Amino acid sequence: MSTNNDNAAAAVIAFVSGAVIGVAAALLLAPAPGREVREKLSDLGENAAEKMKRLAREAKFKVTPRTKTEGYQYDGGDAWI
Repeated sequence: MSTNNDNAAAAVIAFVSGAVIGVAAALLLAPAPGREVREKLSDLGENAAEKMKRLAREAKFKVTPRTKTEGYQYDGGDAWI
């Protein structure tokens, strides 16, 4: 099952990387002054970095196993209801 998760994560990373490279190439090849292109690229880089961090946190949360630990079991102690 971890192989499927690894393949899915690799596919997502490849897709996002390709999209970022495509957008950067489009910005560099578009007819615009250098200052505007640099500003767009820096904004794009900041937004992409934030989005990648968010996606990485979500993926890590989805991949981590969900098991109950001993600390959450009811031991029949005195409890007021």
